[in-house]
Parts: sequence; structure tokens; C-alpha cells
Amino acid sequence: MTKSERKKRNKKSKDEQRFTADTAKLRKFKEPSKSSTFLDKMKARLSGGHFRMINEKLYTCTGKEALNYFQEEPSLFALYHAGYKMQMSNWPQQPVNVIIDWLKKKTPSLVVADFGCGDALIAKSVENKVYSLDLVSNDPNIIACDMSNTPLDDSSIDVAVFCLSLMGTNYQSYIKEANRVLKPGGWLLIAEVKSRFDPNTGGANPEKFTNAISELGFKSVKKDFSNKMFILFYFTKKDKQNFKRKEIEWPLLKPCLYKRR
Repeated sequence: MTKSERKKRNKKSKDEQRFTADTAKLRKFKEPSKSSTFLDKMKARLSGGHFRMINEKLYTCTGKEALNYFQEEPSLFALYHAGYKMQMSNWPQQPVNVIIDWLKKKTPSLVVADFGCGDALIAKSVENKVYSLDLVSNDPNIIACDMSNTPLDDSSIDVAVFCLSLMGTNYQSYIKEANRVLKPGGWLLIAEVKSRFDPNTGGANPEKFTNAISELGFKSVKKDFSNKMFILFYFTKKDKQNFKRKEIEWPLLKPCLYKRR
């Protein structure tokens, strides 16, 4: 091999090495490394762990305690709702959409109170005046408050909505607050996870739940068990309230806790 041939061969070899190195860099840029994939999984696992922790807290404390909890660390509220949305994405149908469709069939003049509104989807989806209530407000249109002690006036609301939001151990206080702000003849709509009303797995008897709300001063209009994930209860507030009623026996609603995967 001549000297000129050896130079050409060495140049080709260096070019091939450079091409191989560039290709490797490009592949590294386009495809996530094993370490980055692992970190992403760990972040998702940590995020899921935080969601489960916050979720359990909300189901096992009072509304006032939950309000204080998020006031001390508002960032946890966003973390919780990110996990909540991820869980809801697995449901074939969202109860909030059923409620929105129901409202759209009514007159837009009805004033709505959305107790535990989350990202205020109801207010964003209907023409009605909607008071969006939740524990934390990152939106000027959302009122931050304890669901058992809202700033709404007596008998000022036509429709009160609880969509997967009867989470506190004092949930009956939320319903009493809805009773206070509702006009006579006003609607109370409650959507809840179906397993919370399955007596065979430790859930409440739906009839006892309905009876308790009826004793408070409501008339049961409809119970919708058709969805496999949630139940919808429809009530109207009676025109005449019995203020001398006996002590109501409220059934215990078991927490809706998510297992670690």
C-alpha cells in the first residue's frame, strides 16, 4: 500500500468514527436514556404517592381541617388536582358532564352553587350564574372557603351541586349548608363514587342516605345507578321546612382510597 493510499484509508477511518459518534449523539438526543426514563417513572410514582396521601387526608378530616391544610401549603392543592384528573381520565364517563348536560336542559336563569368545584368546569360550560366554591382559589372566579360555611346568602341559590366532593368526615354539614342557601323548590344534585354506596363492601346504604337528606327537608326525585363508576342523586328542597325535626341519623360514607400500584 502506497503512502497516499494509507492517508486516504486513515481519513476514511476518521470520517467513519466521526459519523458513528455523531449518530450516537443524535440517537441519544432523540431517544430518552434509561436514566431519564427511570427518573420520569420515579417522579410519576412520587406524584401518585402524594396524591394518595392528600386524598386520604381529605376523606378522613373535617372541612375546616382540610381548609387549614391547604392554606398552610397551597401547592398541595394543585398536586392533588393533577392526580385527580389522572384518575378521572380512566373513567368512561365523567359525572360533571352529566350534570352539565342536565343544567343545559334547564333555564339559564337558574343560579348554581358548585360545592368543591375543582377547575370550575361547570361555570365554564353553562350560561348560568355559577358560584364556584372550593378550598383553594387560583382563579378570581373561584371562592375559597369551607364547604360548611360559605359566604352565600340564605335562599339565594336554585341548584346546589356536589360532584365527587362529599369528602369530609362532616359531610352532613356541607349538605346542611346547601339547604341553607337553596331557595324553596331548589335542586340538590349529588354525584358520588358508586363503591361508597355498596353495603356489601362497607359502603353506606343509599336508602339511608336518601332518607337522611329527606329528613333534612328535601324530597328525593331520582336516583341514577346506571353508571358503573358513580351514582347520581336528585333532590328538591321542600317549600315548608320542619325546624323541630328529630336528630338525623347520617350514614357513614367510607373514604374512597386509592391503592398503590
